[in-house]
Amino acid sequence: MTTTRPTFDEFLAWLEAGRDQGQVHFDEHQQCWHVLGHPEASTVLSDPAVFSSDLTALQPAQDDFALFQRGNLVRMDPPRHRTLRSLVSQAFTPRVVADLEPRISALTTELLDEAGERFDLVDALAYPLPVIVIAELLGVPTSDRALFRRWADVLLGQEIDPDQALLEAGEQAMSAVAPVVREMNEYFLAHIRSRRRRPGSDLTSRLVQAEVDGERLAYEEIVGFVGLLLVAGHITTTATLGNAVLAFSDAPGAAAAVRADPALLPAAIEEVLRLRTPFPRLARLTTTDAWVGGARIPAGQVVLPWLAAANRDGRVFAEPQRFDLHRRPNPHLTFGHGVHFCLGAPLARLEARVALRLLFERYRDVEVAADEPVEHRNPWTMVAVTRLPLVVRPA
Repeated sequence: MTTTRPTFDEFLAWLEAGRDQGQVHFDEHQQCWHVLGHPEASTVLSDPAVFSSDLTALQPAQDDFALFQRGNLVRMDPPRHRTLRSLVSQAFTPRVVADLEPRISALTTELLDEAGERFDLVDALAYPLPVIVIAELLGVPTSDRALFRRWADVLLGQEIDPDQALLEAGEQAMSAVAPVVREMNEYFLAHIRSRRRRPGSDLTSRLVQAEVDGERLAYEEIVGFVGLLLVAGHITTTATLGNAVLAFSDAPGAAAAVRADPALLPAAIEEVLRLRTPFPRLARLTTTDAWVGGARIPAGQVVLPWLAAANRDGRVFAEPQRFDLHRRPNPHLTFGHGVHFCLGAPLARLEARVALRLLFERYRDVEVAADEPVEHRNPWTMVAVTRLPLVVRPA
């Protein structure tokens, strides 16, 4: 059993060692199928009829999780997924997201004004920026962001042992996070009821008033919507900002090139997303026998498409370990693929672009502090830092 948290490099080495067993192979320890290759992962993610996102049959009955799952798009299959996603997607149209840029810029400036010349990137910027933006979209109080961070830390802070059966580990994780899920359900139910009484212009109010097939959504369905959007709607940007600073620290030539030509920043962000994939894996359940990458996977099997491995597949990405600002195309799977492609991807990209641009404009040097520790999440759960002390020098 793993007794110490692996480093990111150790995690990558574990993934690459797995390729020796095949891009698709069965894991006797975890009792699941690992899918490591890019085309193989794309195949799994593009066929929801065969590779279902609904894993509830594998989980023990638990009332708090059952309530949260009712509106959880991540764990929902078509056609219901398509119907409910269409409601939420209205809040993330290109026009709506583009209109948020001035607010994101103003928030970034305000947060950096308070930071000084030595600060923890996560506390000062990478966490508060996206959580304020998504909280304002949902109409929940931004003053509760310390509560939201505690929820995210518990939900994403579970340790994973690659030598432990996946379902056994899942049961242990459910027991650990159930109190937080209950707290989230109660919080969002109260918020939803308040929006029924006093609707506003926020997304929660629109969901409360929306109709699907002639019927309004039950409060219990909206809970999973809002909870998922709040957590997923900020944590990817939080991770990406920290991962970007680390990636630029490891590739100073790329950082210098972006400073010299800010037009390279979007491409740089895509490389960060590829090389340091925030959510390293997804999970699916086969509904029938399936063939992937030459391997036959029986029905009823847990399948793990490893996005972090797919994004380093040498068959698709030349020199996959290298930070390449000019990588064209860059078909990484960081935001998923198919019907479950991340709804908030445009917002995450915009937040990262605005925040990193202002960091480069404001400071001539952004260095990871040498005398303080950088703290990471377990990369089997999420590739992200929870603490990243910086020393900056104004431009």
